Amino acid sequence: MPLGGSEYNSLVNKAGRSASIGALGGTQSLGTFSFKDPPSVKGLPKSYSVSADGSPSYLTPTQMGRAELYKDVPFQAVFGLQRMIKSTSQAFAMSAAEMDVHDMKGLSEDEKSERMSRSSMIILDELDFDTNVVTMPLVFAIVVASLSQFMVGYNTGVMNAPESVVFPGHSTLEWSLAVAAFAVGGPLGAVFGGRMADSRGRRGALLIDTWTFLFGGLMQTFAVDMITIIIARFIIGFASGFSSVLVPIYLGELAPPSLRGMLGTITQFAMVVGILVANLFAFPFATEGKWRILFAVTAVVAIVQLLMSPFLLESPRWLLARDPKSLKARYIIKSLRGLRYDHEVETEVGHFMMGGAAQQQEQTSMMAVLSEMWGQRKTRLLLISSLVLQMGQQFSGINAVFYYSTSFFEGVIENPLVGTTIVGAVNVLATYAVLFLMDKCGRRTLIVWSSAGMLVSCVVIVLTLLGYFETFIALLAVNAYVIFFEFGLGPIPWLIVAEMFSGKYVAVAMSLSSQMNWACNFVVGLVFPYMHEYLGAYSFGPFALVLLGILVFSITVLPETQGRTPEELAKEMSTSLSNSCVYTANEETSNQIDQEWRKAMEQLQQEEETERHQGTYDYGFQPILADDGEVPVI
Repeated sequence: MPLGGSEYNSLVNKAGRSASIGALGGTQSLGTFSFKDPPSVKGLPKSYSVSADGSPSYLTPTQMGRAELYKDVPFQAVFGLQRMIKSTSQAFAMSAAEMDVHDMKGLSEDEKSERMSRSSMIILDELDFDTNVVTMPLVFAIVVASLSQFMVGYNTGVMNAPESVVFPGHSTLEWSLAVAAFAVGGPLGAVFGGRMADSRGRRGALLIDTWTFLFGGLMQTFAVDMITIIIARFIIGFASGFSSVLVPIYLGELAPPSLRGMLGTITQFAMVVGILVANLFAFPFATEGKWRILFAVTAVVAIVQLLMSPFLLESPRWLLARDPKSLKARYIIKSLRGLRYDHEVETEVGHFMMGGAAQQQEQTSMMAVLSEMWGQRKTRLLLISSLVLQMGQQFSGINAVFYYSTSFFEGVIENPLVGTTIVGAVNVLATYAVLFLMDKCGRRTLIVWSSAGMLVSCVVIVLTLLGYFETFIALLAVNAYVIFFEFGLGPIPWLIVAEMFSGKYVAVAMSLSSQMNWACNFVVGLVFPYMHEYLGAYSFGPFALVLLGILVFSITVLPETQGRTPEELAKEMSTSLSNSCVYTANEETSNQIDQEWRKAMEQLQQEEETERHQGTYDYGFQPILADDGEVPVI
């Protein structure tokens, strides 16, 4: 008796096997896409849309799905982007499966439903395969880029502990300038980094950034006075701003779309781990005789990056933008993706070109793009929201914690450095925990809960410092404050830019957001020591007022920025694909694959029944056998 649809799906799940294994021909067995007219993309390989004999060439459903991902997912590695990638993949699988069933004749409703489920499962399975292909060139790029973000985090936290031992006797202004100089160099580095990435290539710009970190780290290590420290902090801040723009672009252009969210997560972890390491290193090295070792870490990490630089590859997207026929770009794509055949490389080149064209700005100047964005009501609201949230992120006071928590905890707990380190560890754990919330909660919801939680934490901090609670409550409140930050105001302001803006606006919106973030960062770094000195227990009061404003803004103005559902995306994709492509179902092969699938499942079921009868079936544990070696019958 042949297996029903629900039966063999259940059997596959029990066996822990993918449904696509049964589809011996993969998505090619379902059908093919061909373009009605060759896409008008400059430099697109002719073989992408036209065969050697002049007839339309075809793409399998998986190849067309990858093309859609390249067009819709920004060429940037952004923390939390996984949901958008997953939704886009699901949407394409749904629309392609619907087109496949629509093109099949003589199927009953039950057969159509079963075929749609199986087809979408096969397509999703093959689209997810990219997440399992991580080649060594990509690994080296991830490591080097992550080290840059590690140094950003490390230099955010490194000034926290050694204030009293670095050139004792300095004034509050001198130390404030040394801390804030980091944020002065940041926006300048962000602007310069984008320009260098365009003119010198992503790899070349990354090497310039590494040398800048090395120079700033050496200057800070061998500083002779506070003026030198301030200049060195400016240079390191410049390199950090450079890195904050360059690293997401570099990794986003090397990695397939399905990996860009994961790589954004890795670089974010590298940054928060950098803050924690700076706190841990302060225990042995934040002394009058060893503080230079704290600053030398930046130079050491930069040297490690330079030693690994010969293994770095240039961005294929940058090479193809300069020369669509670039052989070097094709060699790099072959290495990055682990491809074997030239026609596979040309297809991937086509994906890069199609994606690049979809996300390319029509305007050449930033002001022209801004004018275009401002002229659209929906885009204008998103732009205002992203800038307000960037201001709220910094004026919430989070970097006051990472810059000055050691001095803040003096008199609150016995060893202030312990409190600072606990905050750094909680920050790392919260960054991990938020990944689960991002898949389940709306972006606006997270911002509301984040700002509300931080607001309450600020109030508790002030009340504790005023003596209404035990002093250890202040430590708990600061940790709660950091947790709520990582749940919303930390990642969401960056994520909404990548998720909600059209691809051609992402670069400009991200640049503006970065400039606003660094400018506000500078203000907090410069002003907080004076707030702490003159406001005392009320030093977190201004941050509470800002958070109250963000909470009201989020509830009354901020749109839900979670994005469209897979069903909404599928409807749009179906319309777009129908207008630009022709889908041809492979009925003969598909029927053969269905028969092979059912035979394979029936054979698997028979084998399992035989193994259970013989007592050799693997249940995940060893069954209890009788003396004769048989499974006892109860």
